[in-house]
Amino acid sequence: MRPVDLLVMVFVMLLWGFNFGFAKWGLQEIPPILLMAMRFALTGLMLVPFVPLPRGRWLAILGVSVTLGCLHFPLMFTGLRDLDTATTSIAAQLQVPFSAILAWLAFRDRLRWRRLCGMALAFGGVVVIAGEPRVAGGLGSLLMIVGAAFFWALSTVQIKRIGDIDGLQLAGWMSLLAAPQLLAISLVLETGHVAAVAEAGWRTAVSLAYMTVVITALSYKLWYKLLQRYAVNQVMPFTLLVPVFGIVSGIAMLGESLSWTQVAGSAIVLAGVAIIVIRKPEVLEPRASGSGS
Repeated sequence: MRPVDLLVMVFVMLLWGFNFGFAKWGLQEIPPILLMAMRFALTGLMLVPFVPLPRGRWLAILGVSVTLGCLHFPLMFTGLRDLDTATTSIAAQLQVPFSAILAWLAFRDRLRWRRLCGMALAFGGVVVIAGEPRVAGGLGSLLMIVGAAFFWALSTVQIKRIGDIDGLQLAGWMSLLAAPQLLAISLVLETGHVAAVAEAGWRTAVSLAYMTVVITALSYKLWYKLLQRYAVNQVMPFTLLVPVFGIVSGIAMLGESLSWTQVAGSAIVLAGVAIIVIRKPEVLEPRASGSGS
């Protein structure tokens, strides 16, 4: 990998990791599902004018909007609201073993003993984190993050079945379809919408700008270019940096702290995920196409 691409890769992981901290800023002022409705509405309005219609793929993208937009993100951000960023960013890594399990079920990918051991470590590490006193009182929120990780993995199966589609086209139309669904869910499950929006300050504005412009427009554009240039197995190990930067964002932006239990559990989870995503050179996958999830 060229040095400049290596730096770009680490930069993208930093952007994704700090998304936890910026999202937490918005969650301090706006209910989580409403915040997601606002995010997806802005993302859709920003991207749709510049991407083509997904002809023949409306039903598939609607399915992704339900799984990813209306299940993954509400669970993730509702859990994040009540948990620290370290716990959230580490538990979210369960999307990797869930993806391996669903790939085995949907595409008959083989699960060798090495990957099974990695899965066991990843789930075991989350159990260790759940024993932390600060987390034990919010097991419901932790289970939401675990559920969000599952639905993220399920959405990757849906996206893979769509086939070759431009990432920004998928993000734009999926967001536009998800926004009204999220608003309807928010109106049913949450209260105080008008007051929350009226009283929101600059942190919410920065949070929404970061999630829509920096994450959707900048980071994914860079990510898709790297996926086009390098094999999937060359880029996927870098995603292990995301929870590391997520933890840093919580400490730097929110003044959070880490316990030794969290450190131990995080190390176990990351070790398990590393076993799953880091493959031997002889089984490296071919270079990725221009599409991405």
